[in-house]
Amino acid sequence: MSEDCQLYLITPPQIAELARFADRLTEAMDAGAIACVQLRLKHKGGGAPADDDVLAAAGALLPIARKYDATFLINDRPDLALKAGADGVHIGQSDAPYGKARALLGDDAVIGVTCHNSKHLGVIAGEAGADYVAFGAFFPTKTKQAAALADKDILQWWAFATTTPSVAIGGVTPENCAPLVRAGADFLAVSSAVWGADDGPASAIKAFEAAIVAA
Repeated sequence: MSEDCQLYLITPPQIAELARFADRLTEAMDAGAIACVQLRLKHKGGGAPADDDVLAAAGALLPIARKYDATFLINDRPDLALKAGADGVHIGQSDAPYGKARALLGDDAVIGVTCHNSKHLGVIAGEAGADYVAFGAFFPTKTKQAAALADKDILQWWAFATTTPSVAIGGVTPENCAPLVRAGADFLAVSSAVWGADDGPASAIKAFEAAIVAA
């Protein structure tokens, strides 16, 4: 794993026009190095999307991630990750247990686990074999309802205490990410700051890369 902080790009919760969004994803990937793409779809009311919608989106977006050598993950659903041929899954504390996801996807799959602001949950996930743990939210976020707010100190502690990579998530922007980078985050999970950028996703990716270098 690179010692440099890397970008972990999450899709918006709703994708109205899949072909158009695929072009926007390509634009983002062209703009800079993105280590991981996570497909995270939600209904506007917060419910789970239809399986066919997730698989259709994966079918359109996974080849783009492959082209740029980015890991492609599906949120919540290891079964759909398997069907789609994704590289793995990201699971929350209320999703399929880590052991079940690993048993289904195999040893080579990438499995990340949400750990909110809890060192305890992080240690449990890391000891179980998670490929990374995600801490956050570090800032207010419009993408989803944050279960907890985290402090950058948890990233410093994690980097000192373990070798499992960490992902910093929740309201991360080019303007506020520097403390997370300096604290030792291995990845910055970004979504709204990219897809909602006034100048487009490419400009946002370039701004993130500049902020990481400056940090």
